[in-house]
Amino acid sequence: MHSLSLWRCHGAVRALQLLPSCRLSLSSLTHASQDLNSIELTVEEEASASQIKSSLLKARNGTVQNLVQSLGVDCPAVQLTSNIVDSLLFKFGDDWKSALGLFQWAQSRDNYKHTAYACSRIIDLLGKMRQLDQMWDLLPDMHCRGLLTVEIFAKSIRRLAGARRWKDAIMLFDKLDDMGLERNTETMNVLLDALCKEKKIEVARQVFLVLSPPIQPDAYTFNIFVHGWCSARKIDEAKWTIDEMKSRGFPPSVITYTALLEAYCKQEKFRMAYEVLDSMCSEGCHPNVITYTMMMTSLAKCNMFEDALSISHRMKSSGCKPDTLFYNSLINLLGKAGHLCEASQVFKVEMPMNGVPHSLATYNTMISIFCQKNRDEDALNVLKEMEAQSCKPDIQTYRPLLRLFLNRRGQHGTIRNLLDEFVNKHSLGLDVDTYSLLIHGLCRVGETDWAYQLFEEMVGSEIGPRTKSPSHSQVTAEREAPKKKLRKMSKDASTAPLLTPYKMGTFDLSHRWNVSCMHARYKDTPAYQQQTTSKGLQVTKAPISSTSKSLKPVVIGDHTMVTFSTPRPIETDEIPLVINDFRVAARNAIEADNYVFPLSS
Repeated sequence: MHSLSLWRCHGAVRALQLLPSCRLSLSSLTHASQDLNSIELTVEEEASASQIKSSLLKARNGTVQNLVQSLGVDCPAVQLTSNIVDSLLFKFGDDWKSALGLFQWAQSRDNYKHTAYACSRIIDLLGKMRQLDQMWDLLPDMHCRGLLTVEIFAKSIRRLAGARRWKDAIMLFDKLDDMGLERNTETMNVLLDALCKEKKIEVARQVFLVLSPPIQPDAYTFNIFVHGWCSARKIDEAKWTIDEMKSRGFPPSVITYTALLEAYCKQEKFRMAYEVLDSMCSEGCHPNVITYTMMMTSLAKCNMFEDALSISHRMKSSGCKPDTLFYNSLINLLGKAGHLCEASQVFKVEMPMNGVPHSLATYNTMISIFCQKNRDEDALNVLKEMEAQSCKPDIQTYRPLLRLFLNRRGQHGTIRNLLDEFVNKHSLGLDVDTYSLLIHGLCRVGETDWAYQLFEEMVGSEIGPRTKSPSHSQVTAEREAPKKKLRKMSKDASTAPLLTPYKMGTFDLSHRWNVSCMHARYKDTPAYQQQTTSKGLQVTKAPISSTSKSLKPVVIGDHTMVTFSTPRPIETDEIPLVINDFRVAARNAIEADNYVFPLSS
């Protein structure tokens, strides 16, 4: 049984008991974050990375151990470097299985030691994909190899809390001394911050009251609570924390007041926000660029574009210098307000004139606002410019472009070119959101076979929704059940007659027609069906949805009002079945072309 499972047997009570003082400090340990986009591999490293990816791709449908064995057979002569491993771990996206297979294989190689980035990345990825048992198994081994750092502990705590396993997060903190780390102000703040961000502010407060006698808080501790109370929409408690902060000798900083400002902005209490902004200046705690950027962005979200722009002018007149993040928000604001020329002016002229460099997020923002306005040529030009400036794109760069072309029919060639650049040119991996975007988008434009191929690829990589982590046997069972049903339906679908009843979920449909002439009348309807009933031919909306949003009544034919029950959200294991329904509908549409049906006006 895992150590974590043993800890659970004792409950959370012991985790909240007074903790003894610790013996090891890691204040001397540092971790240099790497900008993985800036890593340039040599020709030999590129060849080795390609060989590793090919081996992983060949065994991607197997277990992690299968991947490790495949690498051992295919890549025995590869000269591993940290650049190869770190860049691949970065580019795997949400493909945790390939990442873990590479990590374990590299760790087994003689004379190779993982970097701090590699350890931090694999822990964070496993936690993100809810592979928490796999994540936990790595921690003792990292400790034995001297690779465990406060940053890795922080990522583990945050991922446990993010999975709503906050009791386990507290217990992990309780066991820090067994892992060679110290329970001090820094690690306490990590725990409190994770709990507050997961809306467990009351639990965080209880933990603080237990830990604070032996572990002294600092200003950051109180800022965590101010932000936590504000996130919970309890502004009075946040103000009380600021008073306690002052009584302990920690004057509120711009970070403290910015959290309070943000809380008012989220509740759209902008009058109170302006009062806080004015009081900051009167107390000598001048707002910084982050404060102004946050308030400008909040106003823009409420479509208060003129007020948002006035904050921009106020910041510049105060002598506060804009930075890249400010300009990114300003460009986004101008784009949403429909001022594309002004946004381009800021991007092309104002930022270079003020010596503020374009970041990856700047390019992504420009591409996004051009795509929102259907300016695909301008968006592609920005993509070319960023590549010319040696700024490597990421997933966020391509997602709005894919969404734009997926909304148009006949663009499969463009979509394939974008994916080819994405995967082969830039060696990026698809994540859950991008797979979902592609699958839904391709089904919408009739590319159902391609959508199903991507779904199979996603399932084979065990990239799925971020729900509670199941065991390997559960994953296999859940994955195979819909696939078996789908194979049976696919076999039946090839001979499904057009006019015989067809089972779709809990519905028996007697007709499936593709009537494009109704698009103008029901242009907001994502899918159409026609059913033969005792009252004749009727139009209804699809009985499933990607959300649980209610449907509006529709008046049809002889002014009859047709109402609909609220569609339930689609389940994960229903995705391949729905894709198959699209495939059947496509076959029937082709068959219907051979007939002429009289349609009433």
